[in-house]
Amino acid sequence: MPNKVGPEIKGVVAEVVSNRYGNGSWTSVSVHVPCEMEFTIYVNKQALVTILCTPDKLDCLTYGYLYAEGIITGTDDLASIRVSPEDALADVMLNNPDFALPTLRKLGCSGSSIYKTQGPEGQKINSSLKVAPEQVLVLMQELLEKMELYKVSGGVHTSALTDTANLLVVAEDIGRHNTLNKIQGECILKGISTRDKMLLITGRISSEMLLKAAKMEVPIVVSRHAPTKNAILLAEDLGIALVGQVKENHLAVFTHPERLEQQTTL
Repeated sequence: MPNKVGPEIKGVVAEVVSNRYGNGSWTSVSVHVPCEMEFTIYVNKQALVTILCTPDKLDCLTYGYLYAEGIITGTDDLASIRVSPEDALADVMLNNPDFALPTLRKLGCSGSSIYKTQGPEGQKINSSLKVAPEQVLVLMQELLEKMELYKVSGGVHTSALTDTANLLVVAEDIGRHNTLNKIQGECILKGISTRDKMLLITGRISSEMLLKAAKMEVPIVVSRHAPTKNAILLAEDLGIALVGQVKENHLAVFTHPERLEQQTTL
C-alpha cells in the first residue's frame, strides 16, 4: 500500500498501479506519483508564460514568478489578481496597463526564463551573514524531514528559506526553479524579507537558480548536490557562499568560505 496522503497534499499526488520486479518475481503495487499541470499566467489580458508545475501554492508561484522576472516589485504593483487551479491559470492586472510584456513562453520543470535578475551589473550581495557548518547540516536534515510530498510520491524537489536558525518557508515542486518562485511569492504575501537569509535546495544549483537567489538577496545557498561551473563563477562574483554536496555530516564550500564561521575538513 502507498503511504497515507494527508489532506494538505490531496490533489497534488495521484495513486497508480505499478508492476515491480524483485527476487525473481513480479508484484502489482499501488503507489503515489506527483501530479503536474500546465499553469498559464496572464498579465493585462496577455498570456505571459505557461509553467509545468506541481498544482499547489499557485498563488505563491504567480507572485514569485512575476517578481523574479522584474514585472512586479510587490503587491502594490497589482490592480487585481485571480488564481484559478480549476482553470489552470492566473489572471493578473497591473496598475500600469501599458507595461511592456515579453512574448509568451512555455517552461518545462527544469527550465526558466530570466527577464530581469538583479540590479546594476556586477552588484554584489551586501551582507554580513555567516553560519556554522554544523548548523548547515542540522538545517538540511530538518528540510529532509519537512519533505511531505517527496515522502509520499518522490519525484519532486524541495527548497526552504531559513534565517540560519529556523525554516521559514518550504516549497515542493517537480521543478527546481518553481520551488524558489514559490518561496519568493509566499514571502511577498506574508511580508517576509528574503534578504540576509539562507536558501536550502535539494536539487542541483545551476546559474539560473543562482541568479534567482541573487534576486532574493540571499548570501548563502546550500544544496545536497554539486553546483554547475557557471553557478560557481556567478556566486564568486556576486559574493554568495555556495555550499554543495551536503550529505549526513559532510559538505563542500565552493565560494566565499568566509561566510562559514568555522571551517570543516572536507
